[in-house]
Amino acid sequence: MTGLTLYVRSRRGPAVLGAALAGTAAAWLLAAVQGVRGEVTGTVLALTVLLLVAVLTTTLGGPDDALDRTAARPWARLRLAHLAALLTCVLVLLAATSLTGTRFGPFACVVRDTAGLLGLTALAAVWLGAARSWFPSLGWTLGAAVSPATGSAGEALTWQMQAPDSVPAALVAAVLAAAGATAYVARGPHLRGPSGDV
Repeated sequence: MTGLTLYVRSRRGPAVLGAALAGTAAAWLLAAVQGVRGEVTGTVLALTVLLLVAVLTTTLGGPDDALDRTAARPWARLRLAHLAALLTCVLVLLAATSLTGTRFGPFACVVRDTAGLLGLTALAAVWLGAARSWFPSLGWTLGAAVSPATGSAGEALTWQMQAPDSVPAALVAAVLAAAGATAYVARGPHLRGPSGDV
């Protein structure tokens, strides 16, 4: 068994990917049953991206903190490849809906929301641990969904819900993506205590 296979299995990769597929199918089916034709609303898109990011980022930490920091593995490269794989997974799953009458798009929003929420979740994993890393993304996205705002500051605060041509939204997502990737690649997930708690 190769090191990569062990890495994927230690992070429950097959089960998590199955859950992401099921989540995408459920979100698509809900939208289709409600009669959505063409692209879903920005709120539905952002919440679907949030769901997929929350499911997939449970893999950011392994079962053994000490093993995840041994010098025997190139952890920085593995972590960066891991984040890239998660980003690709969300983009492929949602892009596949473009073949149907109910689509998750526009694709620019899918990329922006996925990169930003993945970065925020990776950043939270460094401080809260992988198990709780999706909490900030959940809070911010739900807040943006229920409290729409206007103007540059409003677009920045509710970046997940904005149109694809919103510059403030793109800047916030880019900063979160870069900060999250940098912190996670450099430090990895937060160390758990002896009892397994963060």
